[in-house]
Amino acid sequence: MSLPSRRDFIARTSLAALGASLFSGCVSSARPATATVRAITRGPKFHWRGYYDKFLFSADDRFVLANETSFEGRSPTKEDSIRVGMVDTQDHDRWIDLGGSNAWNWQQGCMLQWIPGSTNEVAWNDRAGEHFVTRILDVKSGRTRTLPHPFYTFSPDGQTAFAPDFARLDVTRPGYGYATGAERDPWKLVRAPEDTGIWRMDVATGARRLLFSVAAAAKLPFTGPAAAAFKPDAVHWFNHLLCNTDGTRLFFLHRWKNPGEKTAFHTRALTIDVNGGKVHVMDPNGGTSHFVWRDAQHIFAFAFHPSHGERFYLFKDLSDEIEVVGPTAMPANGHNTYLPNTDNAWVLNDTYPQGKERLQNPYIYHIPTDRRVPIGSFPAPPAYTGEWRCDTHPSASRSGRQVCFDSAHAGGRQVYIADIAGLLG
Repeated sequence: MSLPSRRDFIARTSLAALGASLFSGCVSSARPATATVRAITRGPKFHWRGYYDKFLFSADDRFVLANETSFEGRSPTKEDSIRVGMVDTQDHDRWIDLGGSNAWNWQQGCMLQWIPGSTNEVAWNDRAGEHFVTRILDVKSGRTRTLPHPFYTFSPDGQTAFAPDFARLDVTRPGYGYATGAERDPWKLVRAPEDTGIWRMDVATGARRLLFSVAAAAKLPFTGPAAAAFKPDAVHWFNHLLCNTDGTRLFFLHRWKNPGEKTAFHTRALTIDVNGGKVHVMDPNGGTSHFVWRDAQHIFAFAFHPSHGERFYLFKDLSDEIEVVGPTAMPANGHNTYLPNTDNAWVLNDTYPQGKERLQNPYIYHIPTDRRVPIGSFPAPPAYTGEWRCDTHPSASRSGRQVCFDSAHAGGRQVYIADIAGLLG
């Protein structure tokens, strides 16, 4: 696949902005605003970030966290290590090495992120012997500490961490767990174990406990489409955890696979009190994918619902209330978050590769006016598929004026920044 020239790339971003004007139904004689995009990492090594729903910009928007590797195009082994670092966007995009990890995957890296509530501390997952651990580094003082269990997400105050079983996840959903050297055969696992599931850890002490077991999820009554999709000998697991905005509730996906089925897995979305009570089946319809909490009670997620099919919806926790969001302007699955400092009026999102050119399209969407504004279009080379695909996974800066994302359009995965301030008029 031939790579786009710089002129072609600039043309794409300009045409994308023009498309936003046409989409909104307002064709102006003024030149449409465009997003200024630049790479902040470069070869010969490859770079990508943590997951889209994490703090990847520092509190002052200066530093962007990223992972670095010397290879692509295959599953990582337990011996493969990556470097973790941050890019100083105010000093010629200088790479600052922070450490390393032997517990990572292509979709979410090693969960590298700034700890909520802290301006100085960065966390990532690593391996110590045969166990996964959390590394925490104060980037100003250089002080480091290790917690005896990995994490997936933090509470908003950064004092509590939650995690699924990453070893189990590597077998059941390659690309999201951490390699152990075990064969990726889900039928060799215990189907619904009592002794693993979602773990809760105290970030100050490292003390942990099992919050909710896989077995407990499998015993929850299956209703709606989930009832027809459940078989007694299914293999169960958890993925995609996120704490709500006041630290009281946790959202996660309960997934399972039935023997002999071609379907990759089935899904239902659950919420639970952070102390382990009030388990709620938020979505039994089987299509919940990417999501973010809007506030302490509402979850904004791509899902299936009989009312509009596969679309983005706003769910109210502990209830059956649901409403569709952007059914025409935002019809396809993507990695959705709210832009900071916009009162949740603007959504940041993207698409998977589309059309013959496999264009990935990060964009912003204005809920009150139903207006979608493209940030750009970036072709994904055909080799980037499956477990080692390179989704853009856009993440906003703390100010909401910049977006960082990953792309392989220039010959290998690298990290890019888009200035979107001019698109928010």
